[in-house]
Amino acid sequence: MIRVENVSKQNSHRILFIEASATLQKGEKAGLVGPNGAGKTTLFRMIMQEEQPDEGQVSADRGITIGYFSQDVGDMAGRSAVTEVMDGAGPVSGVAAELRALEAAMTDPDQASDLDRIIERYGEVQARYEELDGYSLDGRAREVLSGLGFSDEMMDGDVGALSGGWKMRVALGRILLMRPDVMLLDEPSNHLDLESLIWLEEFLKGYEGALLMTSHDRAFMNRIVNKIVEIDGGSLTTYSGGYEFYEGQRALNEKQQQAQFERQQAMLAKEIKFIERFKARASHAAQVQSRVKKLEKIDRVEPPKRRQSVSFDFPPAPRSGDDVVSLKGVHKRYGERIIYEGLDFMARRRERWCVMGVNGAGKSTLLKLVAGAAEPDAGTVKVGGSVRLGYFAQHAMEVLEGDRTVFETLEDAFPQAGQGSLRTLAGCFGFSGDDAEKRCRVLSGGEKARLVMAKMLYDPPNFLVLDEPTNHLDMATKEMLIAALERYEGTMLFVSHDRHFLAALSNRVLEVTPEGVFQYGGGYTEYVARTGQEAPGLRH
Repeated sequence: MIRVENVSKQNSHRILFIEASATLQKGEKAGLVGPNGAGKTTLFRMIMQEEQPDEGQVSADRGITIGYFSQDVGDMAGRSAVTEVMDGAGPVSGVAAELRALEAAMTDPDQASDLDRIIERYGEVQARYEELDGYSLDGRAREVLSGLGFSDEMMDGDVGALSGGWKMRVALGRILLMRPDVMLLDEPSNHLDLESLIWLEEFLKGYEGALLMTSHDRAFMNRIVNKIVEIDGGSLTTYSGGYEFYEGQRALNEKQQQAQFERQQAMLAKEIKFIERFKARASHAAQVQSRVKKLEKIDRVEPPKRRQSVSFDFPPAPRSGDDVVSLKGVHKRYGERIIYEGLDFMARRRERWCVMGVNGAGKSTLLKLVAGAAEPDAGTVKVGGSVRLGYFAQHAMEVLEGDRTVFETLEDAFPQAGQGSLRTLAGCFGFSGDDAEKRCRVLSGGEKARLVMAKMLYDPPNFLVLDEPTNHLDMATKEMLIAALERYEGTMLFVSHDRHFLAALSNRVLEVTPEGVFQYGGGYTEYVARTGQEAPGLRH
């Protein structure tokens, strides 16, 4: 359905593709992987004809529909979320808008004199709406939005009042409702809570069209795709199977290529040694010439490309007391909405609590109460002796100084640290080379989040309170962070929608539900085994 044939592409001085080829066939679900900046979004844009290759061609079968979800959702305002989602379904959305306008006109006293004409037109429009299956479309749009975490009130409210993350969900909903022949999804798992993520997973498993998607969530990708297209050093390589199979196959291919390279190097060294030894002897001239010609004809094996693997050993955190934080009889409400009523909770040294709960259950509120960013209405929150608390939240990004560069920000925070150590730290969190000289004011939300994380973990506190720390991290950075936190000896309280992160790091689960707060011994994996569900909202 989609063909990329011998494509070369350069953006300013950066070469993205060199004679790269790949295909997406009917019914295939493919994951597009590669480091940040490798050209994943550029490939999507070339498929959509928004960019052209410098050489080669990108083509699609005639007459197919393509739905493209990107992180750039544009302006949305003045219409409801349902209307916005239905707009992706084609002409029916325009008919629906006229129907709503006529309904409003029928109840408008200023238009009473035109009522007969309005009613007549309403009948015509209503017939067309039924013909286009509009009434079931409204239901399907609401089903999609519900799956993506919208309440009825949010579905019918002005989409302009929503945050950027919720607008992303509306844009994603448009593509899902459209059910095109081919879906191109660029990071659809960003901005979703765990329940919505699992709903989307099931939706995409049942989708019968072709799918090409990127995602930094390995569990999500692994359950959906049946092939991987990797961008590496300008070429596209296709692997059959899921993400885990791809990782294993890539490692095996590299091992085999390295062995082949070493064998050839040993053979070449032996031949060159013979030539050097006997080139001056007339008696060996024919043999020397024969071997020189043989070397000229040999296809040289390249060593496998060395991927930059990021790793960083964070300094050990100082030891805290055994009782890290204690909440007793805590009440918290926002207006009429009761969040907590008599909450008791204790975290002890080296416990790693993941907080589970549906949107709005109070997960972030709990973290704010513990971190001192919010006060309880009643009850006490007591942090234990020798506890040094580090809190990662979205507002933490606002305290970065706009005129300072990334590197200067790290230098300001750690004046005693060596330049090499800080460069390594910056590189671990995605700021290598010139990126370390970017000023904070031009950083994206994701880059700011990574910089705040780097500052927090270089001189680690002994109690980490983390609210969605992996939202903006690519797979390599996420793996580095998980590896570092597995070695971390302090206490953790965190919220995350990344199941790999949850399973790797938690040893306790705190589940926040409308019926109350429940505590589970054992981590996320044990919680899933005990409850039979991957997220609390799926049980109700």
